[in-house]
Amino acid sequence: MNQNLAFADYAVFIIYFIVVSAYGYSVYRKRKQDEHDAKAYFLAEGNLTWWAIGASLIASNISAEQFIGMSGEGFFLGIAVAAYEWLAAVALIIVAVWFIPVYLKNKIYTMPQFLKTRYNESTALIMAVFWLFLYVFVNLTSILYLGAVAINGLAGGQYLHVIMIGLAVFALFISLGGMKVVAYTDVIQVAVLIIGGLVTSYIALTTVGQYFGVGENAIAGFKVLMKEAPEHFKMIIPKPTATSSQLEIDKYLTFPGLMSYLAGIWIINLNYWGCNQYITQRALGADLQTARTGILFAGMLKLLMPLIVMLPGIAAYVLYQNGHLPQLVGGKDGAYSAVLTFLPTGLKGLSVAALTAAIVASLAGKVNSISTIYTLDVHKKYIQKEAGEKQQVNIGRIAVFAAMLLAVLFTWNDILGIGGVGGFTYIQKYTGFISPGVFAMFFLGMFWKRTTGTAAIVGVILGFVLSVLFNEYAPALFGNDTLLYTAYPNGKGAFEIPFHICMGLSFFFTMLAMIGISFAGPKVNPKAFEIDSEMFKVKPQTTVLIVITLLIIVALYVKFW
Repeated sequence: MNQNLAFADYAVFIIYFIVVSAYGYSVYRKRKQDEHDAKAYFLAEGNLTWWAIGASLIASNISAEQFIGMSGEGFFLGIAVAAYEWLAAVALIIVAVWFIPVYLKNKIYTMPQFLKTRYNESTALIMAVFWLFLYVFVNLTSILYLGAVAINGLAGGQYLHVIMIGLAVFALFISLGGMKVVAYTDVIQVAVLIIGGLVTSYIALTTVGQYFGVGENAIAGFKVLMKEAPEHFKMIIPKPTATSSQLEIDKYLTFPGLMSYLAGIWIINLNYWGCNQYITQRALGADLQTARTGILFAGMLKLLMPLIVMLPGIAAYVLYQNGHLPQLVGGKDGAYSAVLTFLPTGLKGLSVAALTAAIVASLAGKVNSISTIYTLDVHKKYIQKEAGEKQQVNIGRIAVFAAMLLAVLFTWNDILGIGGVGGFTYIQKYTGFISPGVFAMFFLGMFWKRTTGTAAIVGVILGFVLSVLFNEYAPALFGNDTLLYTAYPNGKGAFEIPFHICMGLSFFFTMLAMIGISFAGPKVNPKAFEIDSEMFKVKPQTTVLIVITLLIIVALYVKFW
């Protein structure tokens, strides 16, 4: 791999840095009249347009773990991994139509506030503290570490700590200005991310075409991929049989075919997009129509993401299998970096800018959410109850700085071992264990008036315990083949249940337990939200966006089933 960036590459990156910084500062100057308005600082209340909300959702969602991790899964699994992105678009439709109206009607600004309003203060405090630890020590650290490693690899491999500090400082510069600055700079970030990603995919396809003698043509290169790796263009991974190889079993363990669509992938997406402060915060300060349009715009952008983060991985697989990618190192996670070596001078700088945009946007969005939860749900309620607007903003900024400092300290020498398991796996592992319980708590809290606070606490704890049980111990305790699941050899001397199936089972039994406990309470919980059908009605233009998105997804599945 050519590790050297030329002057033109540095020039492109510096221009990107100056443009984002200057635009962020101009947005900050315009909102100085709201300098000490806490709602304006944390939520940009009433100031975000639909396109800013949509772009910010995508910029915050796509980071180095997607570029590196999902490209690696494209190398390993193929197009099946696109389900994460395409079904996310469906999940965003569900969130826009049914979740956001509940939040906005009840003036919910943070997820712990939702839990306090719907259940009780104990549930809210427990989850606020839990989310703070999760966001700082899982999400923030892994984004920073994996991002620094990825850019360091492109820059020559000797600047890890310098790049780590640079990313942290860049994200701080943006996030200290509040949500409005974060969201509007995200518009530029997502533009750079998409343009840089599409350029990389185009170069990958033309390179394939060149090596296989069909000319430097992206469409011809794509046809070569489909011809050389037809198994990589199937959405459904077949269930293993007695004659299946370990590689085929490993693929099914990662993405268990149709069972993924009946179990875990919906829990992952609906919990992430609908019950996550880091994501929902972008829409919570807007009116309903603006929020809905922004979320649906994000859903349409999600349809593009496999082209950007997955296709280079498939191209790397075909090139590698035919001896045209000797620079591939580190297995599947090295696929994206290996493809970037084909980029000409100048475009390498654009690719670094795209990676940086994805990383910085995610870091800035994450620390803003951390400061919002800490300030509004912990500090203001339990430490400094009389804190005024100006004090809340200052506390929020201190929380931003403290969270980023902790992230740098814990990633400096990779204390948490993120590099050992991979950033994508690290995030999925620790967030996946709690997703079933959290989603069950939110779903029943929104749409079933009988759900009680006791059921919510039991649900969170039970969801975590069941996730650990099914993922780590069930095959040894109950056998490898039961009515509920089938465990498969993982190639490491043990048997595993596919992770998505574990999530589905955990969610199902958690829901049963919460429903059973709630039946012991009143028929209508006094804290239940008022819901009426008018909340969920959509305007004609909203319906058009939904129909277009669904038609595109159906067409993609018909083509690649």
